[in-house]
Amino acid sequence: MRLFRLLKIVRVMWRYGLDQIAVDSLTLPIGITWLRMGRDLSSPRGVRLRQALEDLGPIFVKFGQVLSTRRDLLPEDVAEELAHLQDRVPPFDSELAIRQIETSLGQHPSQLFASFERTPVASASIAQVHLAVLHDGREVAVKVLRPNMRHAIDRDLALLHTAASLVERLWADGKRLRPREVVAEFDKHLHDELDLMREAANASQLRRNFHNSTLLRVPEMYWDYCSQSVIVMERMHGIPISRIDELLAAGIDLKKLSREGVEIFFTQVFSHGFFHADMHPGNIYVGTREHNGGRDFNRYIALDFGIVGTLTDFDKNYLAQNFLAFFRRDYKRVATLHIESGWVPKDTREDELESAIRACCEPIFDRPLSEISFGQVLLRLFQTSRRFNVEVQPQLVLLQKTLLNIEGLGRQLDPDLDLWKTAKPFLERWMQEQVGWQGFQGRLQQEAAHLSQVLPHLPRLLHQALVRQSDNSRTEEAERLRAALAETNRTLAIGLGFLSAAVVALIILAILLRLRLI
Repeated sequence: MRLFRLLKIVRVMWRYGLDQIAVDSLTLPIGITWLRMGRDLSSPRGVRLRQALEDLGPIFVKFGQVLSTRRDLLPEDVAEELAHLQDRVPPFDSELAIRQIETSLGQHPSQLFASFERTPVASASIAQVHLAVLHDGREVAVKVLRPNMRHAIDRDLALLHTAASLVERLWADGKRLRPREVVAEFDKHLHDELDLMREAANASQLRRNFHNSTLLRVPEMYWDYCSQSVIVMERMHGIPISRIDELLAAGIDLKKLSREGVEIFFTQVFSHGFFHADMHPGNIYVGTREHNGGRDFNRYIALDFGIVGTLTDFDKNYLAQNFLAFFRRDYKRVATLHIESGWVPKDTREDELESAIRACCEPIFDRPLSEISFGQVLLRLFQTSRRFNVEVQPQLVLLQKTLLNIEGLGRQLDPDLDLWKTAKPFLERWMQEQVGWQGFQGRLQQEAAHLSQVLPHLPRLLHQALVRQSDNSRTEEAERLRAALAETNRTLAIGLGFLSAAVVALIILAILLRLRLI
């Protein structure tokens, strides 16, 4: 079976001329004249690569989507083309979905639900969605994992791992592009998505983070109906965000929506450190007046939570300081932050890195702010950073992908969106909260429970530390005394030895004199 799959992959690669792309990238002493053999190789390499991945099926499509986020590693033309990959996957048989539900939840859909729609409303590479109604009247969406996905994924991943190793050995840029690392990252994300309980937990966390927000709505998960291969959630009503004409007809304020999308993104990243990392148009709806009593009108609705990103406090602080330094065109500060963070080698010359960043950003800043692309700034920086051996952090790759999605959505809703102008006040306010008195109070409150346990023990802990220090000091003094005594003993022994020898010599001399032998 694996042999047939491998033969199909080879056939598709040959058809789209991926062999030409690979060999053209090799460092060879002689040129190669390509045998077309009926192949049309006139399309750009990025287009041919995208078409090949689409022909190879959903796993390779998803790999291409993940690969497109590594713009720090890919040529720009290839990354741009891979970003156009979409999950155009036909649904699987409804009978298989029903069987999966029955196996996972222990009952037939006719018993679990008052009604169940056999025809799916959405289908992607990992799962498909059916609509249903619970016995208490609540409308729900039932997400069902595709059958035999783990076997298909493991089969194709094994081939991808092999291909990555070959690319690293044979391609001139192989080591720099780190193909094995990219495949390993894809492997992790894909296996995470196979566990729908993980997705349900992500949704639950995101819903809790925005519980009192009027900006974003996240469906509730019904845990009694959730398993690793089936999850049941609150049904969301709205208009897909890519349907601009329908949004306008529904009275949606697109400018307000675009600004709030930026605010949602920065709130997730800097306030929560937990963000939806797959915010493409298919996963974002906008609420209308017709549902939920109109409370969702002009409000974002998030779907599909298989991929989320997390940031540590260090990551958040580093990013905020970098963004603000960019806003202020303080390139020296940007270079310093990169070196201090350890993401470039410590021996990197700060002035050279500062100069490279300035050359990257100044042409962009000289244009009107409304024409500046935040995403393009990041891409240019990633490309510039290659020669400085910048260590790319996986969580920041997800952040970059999400930021590009947000900017694309925002500009689609409002072509005049000024992402930087919208983001700057938020970041400045966040930095003030972190480094000022308010930030100190907040951290003190967070640590209050821990401090309440530690503080009563401080006197005893301090006394124990002093006793240990005193004991150590006494021990060290005793050691010094013992060493001095030992040295004295050695000196005395040597002295006594010499004295004894002298006395013996004198006695012998006296005897000899008495005997008149000398």
